[in-house]
Amino acid sequence: MMGRFSRAIAAVKDHTSIRLAQRGSLADLDVAIVKATSHNEYPAEECYIQQILTLTSDSPLYVSSCVNTISRRLNKTRSWVVALKTLMLVHRLLRDGNKRYAREIFCATRRGTRMLNMSDFRDTLRSSTWDYAAFVRMYSLFLDEELEYKMQGKKGTGSSFALEENEEEEEQVTEREDVVVPVREMENEQLFARITHLTQLIERFLACRPAGEARHDRMVMVALYTILTQSFQIYSDIKEVMGELMDRFEYLALPHATKVYNITNRVAKQYTELDMFYDWCKSVGIARTSEYPEVEKITQKKLQAMDGIVKLKSDET
Repeated sequence: MMGRFSRAIAAVKDHTSIRLAQRGSLADLDVAIVKATSHNEYPAEECYIQQILTLTSDSPLYVSSCVNTISRRLNKTRSWVVALKTLMLVHRLLRDGNKRYAREIFCATRRGTRMLNMSDFRDTLRSSTWDYAAFVRMYSLFLDEELEYKMQGKKGTGSSFALEENEEEEEQVTEREDVVVPVREMENEQLFARITHLTQLIERFLACRPAGEARHDRMVMVALYTILTQSFQIYSDIKEVMGELMDRFEYLALPHATKVYNITNRVAKQYTELDMFYDWCKSVGIARTSEYPEVEKITQKKLQAMDGIVKLKSDET
């Protein structure tokens, strides 16, 4: 927690940022962003989030300006509080905001700007903030992976969005009208592409388990609640794809059967870690117990049976 002197310095910084924001051409938006990502160690007030959502609901200009302002905020801050609140704002905008946010943030991140590129983030304002900064880094990686899945992987092997270069060699995102293919109708390669994205996404979620003092911080718990509830759907999606792969397993040629076996081994380990993470979340009161899915166990006996089938296929070739 911040001491009295640190709180005073933080308040001055926020006041200065607001004064600077008031001079801009989109002052109402910039001020709302600063207030939603202030240095005080409390979640952003909903009124500021709603103001940002409203201002950017049908204006590409406001969306682009919002992304640029957020990027500058992340680039300048050395405070884990500001960084986390800004990432929480990004998460909310991606979930509830203008659909253009996904395209803008996806392109901005891949141009190398400070959006979801937080792997080197450190809090240099206070000592003993390593655990908080680590959570910020892992949270940003989860958001980046989620955005990657949304933009490129959700519809199978084909991208749902394509990056193109215009005459000025600027990256633009063009949304394609692809039809979402039901899991049971996917080709094997589409299933493999989807399960790869999903297992990577759940890996990012597992890495978000807070450590040290961060385990008891209110803001960290609020951020964790959002991705925790998302993980329920990710788990459900993994379960659906794995069910289809298992239905096809005995009829697959050796290369694909081997691939399914290796995927199943990885998922089995993830299920064990996920169940342990869920137990911890329940113990600290994040979400209602009734909201959690019952995580299936992939037994060693099942893995051994799959291994036997792979060896049998190998002997037949």
